[in-house]
Amino acid sequence: MPYGAGGNNGGAGSFLIGLIMMIGGGYLLLNGIIVRPNFSMGSRVFGIGGFAITSGMVFIPFMFGVGMIFYNSRNWIGWVLGLGSLIALIFGVIANMTVQMARMSGFDLIVILVLLVGGIGLFLRSLRNYS
Repeated sequence: MPYGAGGNNGGAGSFLIGLIMMIGGGYLLLNGIIVRPNFSMGSRVFGIGGFAITSGMVFIPFMFGVGMIFYNSRNWIGWVLGLGSLIALIFGVIANMTVQMARMSGFDLIVILVLLVGGIGLFLRSLRNYS
């Protein structure tokens, strides 16, 4: 008894076509997204209460942490300061990104969505047992 996709009697052709459609639609959707940074050295990264913490303020504990690590690499306070401020800076950069869709026609958007959602439907249908 031959098995299809997922060990069921479903269609291996539907599996492959659905997978190709999902990959194509996902690529086109992600390719149509524009990411713009709104980050600079004086920009607000976080806010605590009504006080804005800028990216330059995040570098102050980072510098102290790096200095403490170079002085004594076993100093856990230096590691906490250095890694904590680095993580805060990374999250601040990511949080200050603007994500928007690129200008495209309605036909382009419909083709992208049909490819993506239709591919997901075919992919999931191929995993279903037909007996």
